[in-house]
Amino acid sequence: MTLNYSAAALKARREAIRWHLLSAVDLSRPVGIYTEALLPIVQSVYPDATHQEIRRELDYLEEREMVRITRDPLERWFVDLTRTGIEFVEYTIDAQPGIARPRLTQG
Repeated sequence: MTLNYSAAALKARREAIRWHLLSAVDLSRPVGIYTEALLPIVQSVYPDATHQEIRRELDYLEEREMVRITRDPLERWFVDLTRTGIEFVEYTIDAQPGIARPRLTQG
């Protein structure tokens, strides 16, 4: 990750990456997804994103009980959503601070 960003830009980046990760993991349901497949998804928005950055944000989401991470002996992480993560992505529960979930608007 390039460190030439302001503090506000870094905060916005972290929060947006968390939303992109939740959305991508949601699309992988009911199977789940490895972090190696998540990196190119995030890099389509943030080309300088790193695997370590993805893991850091997934660790945050795990602490928030939104994702479940299974770590295998080869240090691969397999990710799936928890009930809270599914409800958050499906807009069933209120927005949580720290995640840049887009607002729903009625057309």
